[in-house]
Amino acid sequence: MFTIGDFARHGRVSVRMLRHYDATGLLPPAHVDPATGYRYYSAAQLARLNRVIALKDLGLTLQQVRQILDEKVTTEELRAMLRLRRAELEDAMAAAAARLVQVEARLRSIESEGHMPTNDVVIKSVPAVRVAELTTTAASFGPEDISPVIGPLYDELFHRLDAAGVTPTGPGVAYYEDSPEGGGRITVHAAVQVTAPLQDGAFRVRDLPPVDRAATIVHRGSVDTMLPTAQALAVWIDENGYRSAGYPREINLECPDDHDAWVTELQAPVTRP
Repeated sequence: MFTIGDFARHGRVSVRMLRHYDATGLLPPAHVDPATGYRYYSAAQLARLNRVIALKDLGLTLQQVRQILDEKVTTEELRAMLRLRRAELEDAMAAAAARLVQVEARLRSIESEGHMPTNDVVIKSVPAVRVAELTTTAASFGPEDISPVIGPLYDELFHRLDAAGVTPTGPGVAYYEDSPEGGGRITVHAAVQVTAPLQDGAFRVRDLPPVDRAATIVHRGSVDTMLPTAQALAVWIDENGYRSAGYPREINLECPDDHDAWVTELQAPVTRP
């Protein structure tokens, strides 16, 4: 038998928590001294304590925890519940990390207002190029909607190209269009240059048309941090008397394992008013 203090230390919980569990009937002590009122716990009760803490961490109320334990949840059932909760927490952490990246990108845009160098913008024509591509739909053109879909889309594209024995012959080309579904949705194209014949199958091979006039700028760093560069390009377009003529293409010039070392050229089609 353990005193309540000893049991709390072995269970890595507070004495106050054990008293609360006792008061709610969730984990009463194995023995209470009738003369002193001291609570004593057995080592076997650590198993129930572990289940209580685990189920609480799943977000369940103490009443729900008690109902589950009274129904004798098995170890395998509990393990499955914990796995599910772990996956949910991992997804939440990934989403929070992605939001933080976008917040930082917006902050950099705010901090760099009026200070982003635009002398690297070049007007040029872009020739037609043959690409293999996969497409999907994003909820908006916001980075919080584009980033989660385009990475997996490229992974799947390269997997299918490899299975078909098709080797890319040039950089990746990400481009975007308004979705026919409307509602601000965007058709996302994950493409890469190839010399394969035109086809529609496991992936589509098509010829991207040329762009007669494009304002271009090079971004160095992760695509998740591209916003300040893209907005600097927009400022240059406006200040130099051009008009945007569509979504910019993103040409992945260098894509090492370290995403912070990526080099991407933005090619924004423009016209004169």
